[in-house]
Amino acid sequence: MSAIANVAGIVRTHGVGRPEHTALIEGQRRLSWADVYERAQRTSQALASVGVGAEDRVAFLDKNGIEHFDVFFGASLLNAVAVDVNWRLAPPEVAFIVNDAEAKVLVAGLDFVPILDAIKDELTSTTKILVIGGVGEANGGYDDFETWINGFDAQDPGVEAVGGDVAFQLYSSGTTGRPKGVMLSNDNFFSLLPMAKEIWELSGDAVNLAAMPLFHIGGGGWATAGMYEGCTTVILRELDPAGLIDLIQNEKVTHGFVVPAVLQFMLMMPNMEGADFSSLKILVYGASPISEEVLAACVEKFKPCKFWQAYGLTETTGAVFNLPPEDHDPNGPNKHRLRSCGVAGPGVEVRIVGDGGEDVEVGEVGEIWVRTPQNMLGYWKMPEETAKALTDDGWFKSGDAGYLDADGYLYIHDRVKDMIVSGGENVYPAEVENVLMKHEAIADVAVIGVPHEKWGETGKAVVVAAEGATADDATAASIIAFAKTQLAGFKCPTTVDWVTELPRNPTGKILKKDLREPYWVGRERRVG
Repeated sequence: MSAIANVAGIVRTHGVGRPEHTALIEGQRRLSWADVYERAQRTSQALASVGVGAEDRVAFLDKNGIEHFDVFFGASLLNAVAVDVNWRLAPPEVAFIVNDAEAKVLVAGLDFVPILDAIKDELTSTTKILVIGGVGEANGGYDDFETWINGFDAQDPGVEAVGGDVAFQLYSSGTTGRPKGVMLSNDNFFSLLPMAKEIWELSGDAVNLAAMPLFHIGGGGWATAGMYEGCTTVILRELDPAGLIDLIQNEKVTHGFVVPAVLQFMLMMPNMEGADFSSLKILVYGASPISEEVLAACVEKFKPCKFWQAYGLTETTGAVFNLPPEDHDPNGPNKHRLRSCGVAGPGVEVRIVGDGGEDVEVGEVGEIWVRTPQNMLGYWKMPEETAKALTDDGWFKSGDAGYLDADGYLYIHDRVKDMIVSGGENVYPAEVENVLMKHEAIADVAVIGVPHEKWGETGKAVVVAAEGATADDATAASIIAFAKTQLAGFKCPTTVDWVTELPRNPTGKILKKDLREPYWVGRERRVG
């Protein structure tokens, strides 16, 4: 395994070394590692034919599927970078990311032809658009992806990436009102992947579940960790809790990563009763907290499966803190640790930093800083934002506030930044506020996160009405509907409150903490 040091090395190694082993399962489709390698080679030749070369970006817009891996590995054989776009985004958001990435090629699923139609004339760098499935009128007249790649020979171009080259570019929501392209290098990934076997017991015999969206680090990153070992990856195209229960049983899934909301929904499904989860060995959860009630029920339902909690960010290539299985006994002596994120992973340093830049004492709350080989290269074409997030000596400022206990367990307390986490999706109020300010009924607005039973938290718009506008339910509904034309649904506020003015400090900054406080009274953690 030590020979694999970049993304292309995964498909090259296993395509030759274990060609007959099943690599991908999606519904009735089964691809061996030889098949995956062959498709990647054809894709690489097709991409090269339209001018894609080293470190060029290729955009991908579709739900989870085999074609994600065609593009991901095909681009890697050229040392190009696949940029998976969040398929929940509204057309203006998709256009922004494709243009920002300077993607030469855009591959999209059939479901997203309406988005292609809406944005095709706005794309500034894209010279080739392809659609997965259907031809002619069935896919809007765009070229068919499968036909396109099958017109090229299966020949590996033989380009080798180096450690500092970008392997993944994932887009976060925008702290500054625009999404940011997080550049993750081969070194970032391959400092973590060898440890996946040790920590999460991933191996070449595993049957790994890719259930979370592949445009997320918890989806694409998790799938890559299993594929590094040469295992079988089972793709769930779209999250369906009842279908997920059946899939685990039918495919004898051994490993998986999910967000807590998924576990909560699974427990509610009728087919949970009597389900056979005996194949499950490891379930990793993260991206948002889990309640002790849900966890206790899952530990019982999924016995003898081991549970791990993972805390990390896109900017840290995923997990940097892990809560191990032995700390998951709701009735054990260490049950208080269930409120923590666990301990630092191998090679991860942590600081808890006060307002003045000093390290605070054990048990005191401050901003969580981490230093690890997993820390991103930076934000694509955003040097000022990169400088704010990464120090010269390699520390990443997470924007989360928390504290360490005497045993080194990390507890999340609050957010330094205003980010909202709704169902495992990051939402940055600045991005939402910039859109809402275009609405004619709004003179001023602040978006805050408030508790939500299913999603952990959800967005609320606190609005000062424009002169002549009516501050009523009809106007509130109009504001929410307008947001949905410009933003992904999960980013949109679900409620609107009206105020005569927003609280601000002497420099004019909105006091979000004061706005949030009434909704979080009585809760130990000010995050969902």
